[in-house]
Amino acid sequence: MSDIQIFRRETRAWLEENCPHEMRVPSAGESDICWGGRSFKFASQAQRTWMERMAGRGWTVPDWPREYGGGGLTGAETKVLREEMRALGCRSPLDSFGIWMLGPALLRYGSEAQKREHLPRIARGEIRWCQGYSEPNAGSDLASIATRAEVGDDHFIVNGQKIWTSYADQSDWIFCLVRTDSARKHEGISFVLFDMDTPGVATRPIELISGKSPFCETYFDNVKVPMANLVGELNAGWTIAKYLLTHEREMIGRVMDAEAGITLGKDAARWMGLDAQGKLPDAALRAEIARAEADEAAFRAMKQLFAERARRGEAHPAYSSALKYYGAELNKRRYELAMAAAGSDALQWTGELAGDWLRSKGNSIEGGTSEVQLNVIAKRILDLPGA
Repeated sequence: MSDIQIFRRETRAWLEENCPHEMRVPSAGESDICWGGRSFKFASQAQRTWMERMAGRGWTVPDWPREYGGGGLTGAETKVLREEMRALGCRSPLDSFGIWMLGPALLRYGSEAQKREHLPRIARGEIRWCQGYSEPNAGSDLASIATRAEVGDDHFIVNGQKIWTSYADQSDWIFCLVRTDSARKHEGISFVLFDMDTPGVATRPIELISGKSPFCETYFDNVKVPMANLVGELNAGWTIAKYLLTHEREMIGRVMDAEAGITLGKDAARWMGLDAQGKLPDAALRAEIARAEADEAAFRAMKQLFAERARRGEAHPAYSSALKYYGAELNKRRYELAMAAAGSDALQWTGELAGDWLRSKGNSIEGGTSEVQLNVIAKRILDLPGA
């Protein structure tokens, strides 16, 4: 038996013994997800137990180095862990922008002191991060940010505004793009970290038509940020911002429910019932759902291939745009089919499905619009000429 086969057997046994049964069913929505942070309240003791057990092994971030709170697993071992979690129906023990976006950026660009201060707390769910990127006049053209950071002897003074700051009102810290040189566009941006409890920071939720409001406006009024919280070099934040965006786009591109072992066909059967032959009664919809599930499977395989190439340093940096575009469009398609399968029941405004369907529309906007991703793919992957 090979080492990876032994690891798979041991991992399966550990998961079966340690994952609470309550954590082997789909979450009921965002309120049922473990986000971590200073003010986070666990939905149940089972949720707390699952997060603490996984964090104890470093498996909330299995491929991070052990010295920073990770599991120190190889790429092949991480893949096995995720496969076994999916097979057992295990929920993710901890979700956060710290894991998906900031962590990879700090691992690459952060100082040793920054890594040791922030990464273990992210891995243990002790700190929740939000992203200070978009501004009212800097969305797709992110490099046009105007939030200003004046440089002092040992600190910055930050003034400005961010928008669409997901969960800013519930976050502990923010990773933020600020302008430190007005004479240069891309080369005048810096990447800083600061506590959301710092005097001068204010947030205001944005009410959405879906009834959910994960987004906020965030304001900075003479916010004092220690110079030690600068990641990388002064005025070199655009490089870090682009690297982090690749991870954000990969995160948005995930087919979340499919990753957790929930198929669209199973959900459709729950809503529509089955005919005497054990099939969905609507043949046309059944064919569309089968096609979508096949595309989801192909997409997961492509993501695995991209991840393996990225670990070997062979992946084209623009592939993340392809993943983000296709994943976003696939997720929108998934919810369109779900609404069709649920029929009139899906039209209930108080139901979870209608809200999720509306929310899926934002997948093609956040992290760079689908149109922007297509432009990136055309120029950087296909080498097509400009218009």
